[in-house]
Amino acid sequence: MPKQDVQTCTPYKTSCGGQALMEGIMMRGPEKQAVVVRKPDGELDIEVTPIPPRSAFARLPFIRGVFIFCSSMVNGVRALMRSAEISGMEDLEDEEPGALDRWIEAHFSSEKASAIIVTIAAVLGIAMSVGLFILLPTAVTGLVGLFWKGMPLWFRSVLEGVLKVAIFMTYLFLVSHMKEIHRVFEYHGAEHKSIYCYENGLELTVENVRKMPRHHPRCGTSFLFLVIAVSIFLSIVIFTPLKIENTFLRMLLHLLLLPVIVGVTYEFNRYVGGHDGPVCRVLRAPGMWMQNFTTFEPDDSMIEVGIEALKRVLPEEKGADAW
Repeated sequence: MPKQDVQTCTPYKTSCGGQALMEGIMMRGPEKQAVVVRKPDGELDIEVTPIPPRSAFARLPFIRGVFIFCSSMVNGVRALMRSAEISGMEDLEDEEPGALDRWIEAHFSSEKASAIIVTIAAVLGIAMSVGLFILLPTAVTGLVGLFWKGMPLWFRSVLEGVLKVAIFMTYLFLVSHMKEIHRVFEYHGAEHKSIYCYENGLELTVENVRKMPRHHPRCGTSFLFLVIAVSIFLSIVIFTPLKIENTFLRMLLHLLLLPVIVGVTYEFNRYVGGHDGPVCRVLRAPGMWMQNFTTFEPDDSMIEVGIEALKRVLPEEKGADAW
């Protein structure tokens, strides 16, 4: 199969997907989630857990994206913390637990304490992302408006958009050059390659997976980029006609619109990622290009982790994981 064809379409599209971890990969299928981590001794630590079914309401179009995003954040943080512990990364840190961690551990059972800490970490992660990529550009353009009294509202919205993209790109560039994160992004590449191999109907072997591309159209990087793109579009079509100038009001509206943005973006990303026409390939091209910063070529040991994680979540019924 020509390389271009492999990169843009596959005979089968799976809903299985995952997240790169510290020396490992979390993979989610329609029924199970697997966390596979390479231990310091070279052996694999494997944890497989069932995925509880979502309610009918949480499966509704434009609603399901919000639930999936929130659950992905919580499960992702939990898996990341587990991978750091198993891979030995936690042993490299000599920091004592913080006051909040000690208080939680003292007042709750270990299971509840872990759940609380994971939830807090997920909320803080979302808050940091929203603050950095959504609210900060609004605040900066508000400061510009103090010095440029006659700044057109359409220009302010465009400037916000430029700042959002610039901050996002700078963030990806900086974290991709961190040694530990670079290895995580290599595992990210192993995750994509394993899924591509499966979607092309090939046997899941290191040799077959190694030949696959590392960019995937249904990647979380593409989703995050689309969240920013949709927020830019809504800023221009809503804030400008309504003449919303107050910086704090604009920030509040950004927060209120966030569930709408996530819901719309999920459906858009789902459709574009599931179709291979020329228009869809153009629409997902920016997100695919962004993966140059978040995926790198893995070594064979990383590919082994990706294969193991994917095998553990594939459904018994053929086609049950169709996108």
